[in-house]
Amino acid sequence: MSRAMELAREAERAGEVPVGAVIVKDGAIVGEGWNRPISTNDPTAHAEIIALRAAAKNLSSYRLLDTTLYVTLEPCAMCAGAMVHARVKRLVYAATDPRAGASGSIFNITQNSALNHRLECDGGVLADECAAMLRAFFVARR
Repeated sequence: MSRAMELAREAERAGEVPVGAVIVKDGAIVGEGWNRPISTNDPTAHAEIIALRAAAKNLSSYRLLDTTLYVTLEPCAMCAGAMVHARVKRLVYAATDPRAGASGSIFNITQNSALNHRLECDGGVLADECAAMLRAFFVARR
């Protein structure tokens, strides 16, 4: 999660919402990303999507079996759905997202029994630090 926080700071320096994501397989980082929708004019350029794309490329597979995705903010519906399709094994997130969270806060896509894959989910890892970073970002923008 500490690497995801570093990536979130990179997003913040670029004027993006400070969210960072890292994908790990067998103890090694195989993909990482930070939010870039503003700078790329791409609404899908969330940290998790960028990390998923990088991991898929590095592993030469669209199935990210036996991976763990670490992210500083609870994923939205788009990102949670992408994790289900990629067959990510485990999700670890820091701060919950009371407006758009899709891993238990508003929706629970990552563990929905109607879908053909469910992720193990752990929330709250370094939550206070990540939530403080997000709050400070939005206070500074207002």
